[in-house]
Amino acid sequence: MMNVMVFDIETVPDVESGRRLNAFDGLSDADVAEAMFTLRRLKTGSDFLPHYLHRICAISVVFRSRDTFKVWSLGELDAGEHELVQRFFDGIDRYTPTLVSWNGGGFDLPVLHYRALKHGIAAPRYWEIGQEDQSFRYNNYLSRFHWRHVDLMDALAGFQARAVAPLDQVATMLGFPGKMGMSGAKVWDHYQDGDLKGIRDYCETDVLNTYLVYLRFELMRGHLTPEAYESECQVVRDALGASDQSHLREFLNTWQSGTGE
Repeated sequence: MMNVMVFDIETVPDVESGRRLNAFDGLSDADVAEAMFTLRRLKTGSDFLPHYLHRICAISVVFRSRDTFKVWSLGELDAGEHELVQRFFDGIDRYTPTLVSWNGGGFDLPVLHYRALKHGIAAPRYWEIGQEDQSFRYNNYLSRFHWRHVDLMDALAGFQARAVAPLDQVATMLGFPGKMGMSGAKVWDHYQDGDLKGIRDYCETDVLNTYLVYLRFELMRGHLTPEAYESECQVVRDALGASDQSHLREFLNTWQSGTGE
């Protein structure tokens, strides 16, 4: 298995832009965010903000190469958004991995596009569609139906919006741990409480679930034999078992005590 990078982002309201766009001068960050949610509810019936008004507070990845398996969150705990986004696209430029996500095409990548635009971050490998490298003409990161980025939610639904499923439900159905400790809707509350580590830990369990679903997807596609699939699952177990991170050990314990592998 060569250079697979599973990714997930966690976001909070971009209160700086919200303040600028709506002339919310003098309001606290919490009040600006609440006003942004209220405006959105009035417009759409939901307080889920448009993509360009999300600010990234965590990016977690699973990276699997021929001899490496690693799960971590990009940057140190105090790293700013610019550094997180820079590191993400630098990894693509360096390794040209197969990107894997759950709804990355619908959410994570568009948000990353807007934040890279905001911070002036160059990502030539990611945006390549064949002008400099012919191999990207028919297999690039940007086309919905190419495989350089595998949006598992989209692919498993046959690219039909009415058939999409939540990661938590699919992972649990397959015997994997599913959501642990938090949900995306609670990230802003945890962020306001200063619990950035909790957000990053939660994001890391999400990418682990996504990677395990991806392994099953590769088995289904015939890219992994049953033996290779079991071997890849064992690589994950071994890495989690050797970790000194309590949330990773808890993920392993939940997985092993469940009805899955």
